[in-house]
Amino acid sequence: MTATKVVAFGGGHGLSASLRALRRCAPELDLDITAVVTVGDDGGSSGRLRAARGGLPPGDLRQALVALAGDHPATRRSARLFQHRFARTGVDVTTPSDVAVAVGGTSAGGTSATDGPAVRPPASPAPAARWPAPVGNGDRPDGGCVDGLDGHAVGNLVLFGLMELLGDPVVALEHAGTMLGAVGRVLPMSCEPVGIEAQVRGADPTRPDEVRTVRGQHQVAVTTGRVESLRLTPAAPVACPQAVAAILDADWLIFGPGSWYTSVLPHLLVPGLADAVVASPARRLVTLNLSAEKETLGLSAAGHLAALRRYLPELTADCVLADDRVVNDPGSLARAAESLGARLVLAPVAVADGSPRHDPVALGAALVPVLGAAR
Repeated sequence: MTATKVVAFGGGHGLSASLRALRRCAPELDLDITAVVTVGDDGGSSGRLRAARGGLPPGDLRQALVALAGDHPATRRSARLFQHRFARTGVDVTTPSDVAVAVGGTSAGGTSATDGPAVRPPASPAPAARWPAPVGNGDRPDGGCVDGLDGHAVGNLVLFGLMELLGDPVVALEHAGTMLGAVGRVLPMSCEPVGIEAQVRGADPTRPDEVRTVRGQHQVAVTTGRVESLRLTPAAPVACPQAVAAILDADWLIFGPGSWYTSVLPHLLVPGLADAVVASPARRLVTLNLSAEKETLGLSAAGHLAALRRYLPELTADCVLADDRVVNDPGSLARAAESLGARLVLAPVAVADGSPRHDPVALGAALVPVLGAAR
């Protein structure tokens, strides 16, 4: 029996949660996993590197690689290294979520401590603030000093160096995947960085009816207004050829969970990817988020599905997966799923403490009967 080829779309913590779950059911289902990752990040370490030297922002790519890292102690150590962030001299800025994500533990974006060994972060000193960029001649706004490494994730620097050295982001990601013993492949949605822009109503709380353009992935992600439309710059970026090939050859395409406007929908705005998604014979699964984020406040679960159809009208799906404990109106959501041609599957996929984070063990258990149905 040949392997089941799965392509997961997204970026950041949402994609990481999906990949950790897929890793868990990969042996049982013989999965061949490919992650196709957004390249619009312009915040934090990735944004600084992108602004200073150009090239693809490495942060979301790094998160995907770490999520797929192998279980050998050496590769787990390398995964922790990739997640380590440089701090001011003598101050550790590694947060509990950073440490946990590195080893497959709890993160704000939807992973669980059951996915790997727990690592307790140092109790002191207190984490330092992560400043987005050097200020002036090297001074921080708080009077401290900043150096060139401050706040950067080691894996971001490694990926950036590999891309510069090898001249091809796909080859660089393959090499990094080998370093981490990755159980799967990570590809960018485009080999050139993109910008994310949105028309947002009420971005200025004092002018709730005003629509203005919000530019940049970070700004769109944290907007408190209502996103009314989304676009990329350039408007029609060239799709990564290897990603297109993987989509056309896939058995399953998985959308979500993740930040809908900044991690999931951007893939549908890349013409080559959108065409491949429509043309692919693969089945399609949509995994819904557990709660609204700032950028999707006021957008119902059914609205998330409608947004997919809005940006790719030809899109159909086979299955919509949601947590039965957070769906307020299953009938309405089932009808929304049917509008995509999909059936609604309800399963407990969140961590047990009730917080809006996917548990990779529970999510993996829910994925097994879905992905294995056609085998």
